[in-house]
Amino acid sequence: MAQKKIVQTAGRDQLGEFAPKFAELNDDVLFGEVWSRNDLLSLRDRSLVTITSLISQGITDSSLTFHLQSAKKNGITRTEIAEIITHIGFYAGWSKAWAAFRLAKDVWADDTTGEGAKAAFQREMIFPIGEPNTAYAKYFIGNSYLARISTEQIPFSNVTFEPRCRNNWHIHKATKGGGQMLVGVAGRGWYQEEGKPAQEILPGTVIHIPAGVKHWHGAATDSWFAHLAFEIPGENTSNEWLEFVTDEEYDKLQK
Repeated sequence: MAQKKIVQTAGRDQLGEFAPKFAELNDDVLFGEVWSRNDLLSLRDRSLVTITSLISQGITDSSLTFHLQSAKKNGITRTEIAEIITHIGFYAGWSKAWAAFRLAKDVWADDTTGEGAKAAFQREMIFPIGEPNTAYAKYFIGNSYLARISTEQIPFSNVTFEPRCRNNWHIHKATKGGGQMLVGVAGRGWYQEEGKPAQEILPGTVIHIPAGVKHWHGAATDSWFAHLAFEIPGENTSNEWLEFVTDEEYDKLQK
């Protein structure tokens, strides 16, 4: 799995002249090396560890705000951060949790991935959102949900993505036949094959994915998204999961 390299310049921007060695360690070692080891621990998990450590020490200044923003970017939802800080409060102190909540409310003020948004999205479509897609969570950035619709003839499922959620680059392999077909159900999303421009997926959009084609798909930055995923029968079928779709790749599509 390819690692996502974290680029940080805050140290040099703010302390480059006053404390150049500290700036170097902050930008190149802490973020450039430690935070970039996401093959060992995901960015989401590192965000959880970091915000827990800061809140436990009573650090609720701009550094916590930065890491709360990073946690949101790394896929932690408003509902999850509320539960996380509540849990921390029992172990680190109630007043520390209150202070953290004041910052978290601002960071997630415009969030569209809470339970209310999820319930509203469910009302837009006839297929169920289903359960958290925990079995494949390591192959997604953000939260996804899976509802198996049929297991007969051509098996297919409804896959739901919260805003900004997308799966890794991957390939459906088969010695004969195989591949996948996607049908947009609700919201707005993206599909992209390697070396080709991304395609917008709207309700009714049909995407045909032959076996052997490297691709990814997921939600737009400002919309929940759901598609039906049809598993095309074939011989010796399998999935090969590859690298993450980086924020740089993904954010280009939103412009």
